[in-house]
Amino acid sequence: MDAIDISTIPPLPDLDYTQMIMTAFEELDPNEGLNKTAISSYIESNYPDLPPAHSTLLSNALEMMRHNGQLIFANNTYSKPSTNAQPKRGRGRPPKPKSESESASALASSNLTPARSRGRPPNTKDPLAPQQQIQMKPSTVSSGRPRGRPRKNPVDHAVSAAPVFGVKRGRGRPPKST
Repeated sequence: MDAIDISTIPPLPDLDYTQMIMTAFEELDPNEGLNKTAISSYIESNYPDLPPAHSTLLSNALEMMRHNGQLIFANNTYSKPSTNAQPKRGRGRPPKPKSESESASALASSNLTPARSRGRPPNTKDPLAPQQQIQMKPSTVSSGRPRGRPRKNPVDHAVSAAPVFGVKRGRGRPPKST
């Protein structure tokens, strides 16, 4: 196996695209926002030793900064979020605000009663009710035959299906005798 010579591999540029994008925002006028081509042209003019995949790396860095909340993307332009902007609202209806009295009563009631288990609760027996003894029905005398339809015995079928020797009857309706 051939060993790879490390000296022949060019060193990767140690560029921080996040830092380059932030300096582009500081130098250019970001009031209306900057599009990707303006950011790219600024970086290309100020940093001459860029890798061949510069546009891909820039797109990935812009997308990551957008997901992290460092940049806002609207109308094909990137802009910095304002410092006094409210945080982005979540989806759906917001929960009702709980007052202090409701939250205190909810905590107190949860501490007093244990959590209910799942399913139907068991019947409570009255301790004052008289105990009734369960009377056993006397077992009926069986006649020796089991209940229900009798079972088929394969032995009985073999006996009834015995071949009959004699004149073999022909097929169809017999002729009319006069």
